[in-house]
Amino acid sequence: MSKMNDGASSSRRGGGGETVVMDQGQLRSSCGYCKSTSRTSISHGLLAQSIKAEDYQDLLDRGWRRSGCFLYKPEMESTCCPPYTIRLKACDFVPSKEQVRVQKKMQRLVEGTLNQRKLDQFEEMNSTECYINSCNNESLASNSSEMFLGKPSSGKNEYKFKEDEFLQVLSNEINNAISACIDRGEFPSIQFPKAIVKKVKPQAKRKLTEDLLYTSNIPFQIAALLKRAQSAHGNNSPAGLNNPCQNGGSLDIPPNIIAEALSSSIKWDDQPFGLLVKACNGHLNFYSSADQSNYSDFVSNIEACTQTFETARGQNKESCSTDSIAKIPFKKQKLEIRMKRSSFDPEEFALYKRYQINIHGDLPEKVTESSYRRFLVDTPIIFVPPASGARSVPPCGFGSFHQQYVIDGKLVAVGVVDILPRCLSSKYLFWDPDLAFLSLGKYSALQEISWVKDSRDHCPSLQYYYLGYYIHSCNKMRYKAAYRPSELLCPLRYEWVPFDIARPLLDKKSYVVLSDFATRPYQASSTGTSIRDYNGSSMSSGNERGEAGADHEVLDADEYNKSDVEVSREPLRNELMMFNVGNILIDLHGSRLRFKNLRQLFDPTEKRFIRELELQLKRFVTVVGNELSSRIIYSLG
Repeated sequence: MSKMNDGASSSRRGGGGETVVMDQGQLRSSCGYCKSTSRTSISHGLLAQSIKAEDYQDLLDRGWRRSGCFLYKPEMESTCCPPYTIRLKACDFVPSKEQVRVQKKMQRLVEGTLNQRKLDQFEEMNSTECYINSCNNESLASNSSEMFLGKPSSGKNEYKFKEDEFLQVLSNEINNAISACIDRGEFPSIQFPKAIVKKVKPQAKRKLTEDLLYTSNIPFQIAALLKRAQSAHGNNSPAGLNNPCQNGGSLDIPPNIIAEALSSSIKWDDQPFGLLVKACNGHLNFYSSADQSNYSDFVSNIEACTQTFETARGQNKESCSTDSIAKIPFKKQKLEIRMKRSSFDPEEFALYKRYQINIHGDLPEKVTESSYRRFLVDTPIIFVPPASGARSVPPCGFGSFHQQYVIDGKLVAVGVVDILPRCLSSKYLFWDPDLAFLSLGKYSALQEISWVKDSRDHCPSLQYYYLGYYIHSCNKMRYKAAYRPSELLCPLRYEWVPFDIARPLLDKKSYVVLSDFATRPYQASSTGTSIRDYNGSSMSSGNERGEAGADHEVLDADEYNKSDVEVSREPLRNELMMFNVGNILIDLHGSRLRFKNLRQLFDPTEKRFIRELELQLKRFVTVVGNELSSRIIYSLG
């Protein structure tokens, strides 16, 4: 039997094949969620040589996930941050107001009515360049051009204030401050992620201060990048770090120190925005100034900037007329969504590398083609082509796919998904960092849900959208609960429990046998917090999918320190104790035989090996289930 290691192998196997795995035993690693330095993340691992789509579907329904060809299942009772599998029945999905806004924003882009910042030098930006260069006040023109590239109001020489563009202006100011810190030697000369400034939600303002308008968490990203840079260089800091931010020569600099350095580098000399920038607990916050206590005053101040901008333009009518500005074309965009088999694509890899460096702060030398292949291209899932006239397989077939989002011929996002008999399982999403304003993580999730709905005509069993893992204690994961009504998988009985029931339980304890409470009617918390709060600030402040998306689960068997192979001391369930492991099919160097027959091949001096193997097989049955263990081929290499 051929062993599949990549997408190309999958296509050669066709619709047949077998599920063959190598047991990796219990694995321990440091946790990427609670940032523990000890090996507190505990899971069971399998290395899949090949796996049938229906078998992987059953593994998902027992809490498994995959990273490339490596399958893993957290040991929920013992791991530090228990992750619950979360899913949504597509036909029951009810979009929130925020999700509807995301869809409308993309629709406006397609129709040509959205004033987006740029996509590979949009036509309207080029059309405005002649005016910007002709203005006497170059400083004001260059800043205002990004703020006011909006449609003129009908019959008036006024530009409507566009907050998206103004947020980009603030982001650019932070990026300039980072460059200034590098020039002064306060930061090392490495590639830093681009800053993103977000509007503070009203809910958060009530908890903090009404004067707080915008915020950026870029100091935390810089701190993480510097820490990784130090790890890569050992105890020696990279050249170029000779600064007041230094911590005894270490690059392990707290975010609050970085925030202070950036806030002191931002100058407002030529930009009367009426904002104060301050460092607060590692965040870079923008407040309305003392003489502007509310947001309406702040907008009025921006409108005053617009009038100044118009005055400067009026002085240059001969160079660039009002009519030429009013006739800036708003180009319609063509959006294409393509589903293709999982395979290596250089254009996709280039986008992935930009995304990892700019959004997650990965070091460029760490984002390699081989690591990308292992994580998002290699798949053990055997491709099943669509059958002519059959209503059991969707038109694309079953297997692993890359869903490409293309705007006017340019690749802007890629969703990595598995199409299985009962679900679309979202694995990862990466997108163009220049298009953060489009919320492509949210938009792609909505498209994937829509795809599941549409596919039911071809495959009635395909009804669910799986969002990966949900960790209640991790704010970056909470955006997943915004896709409602969702369900969480009980870690003991593998039954699905409504999130509305699970949430108050997880508020109190990280590990809960959810099915114990499945029949209880849901009641709102005594604190008055409802499930709709998950559509608010606590969710939008986290990362959406590839904004740490679908999941930033770059797991690999090599990253774990495998413990000694031994059976867990947790009690086996009665039904598993009754299972006869002698019927498990063993693959030994290409030969297939049942475990009971394998025992007869070894002489009495090798009984210890047989006993250890039998314990491993019992543990294997515990984690994959009675039925699956009877179908899976257990490879000994």
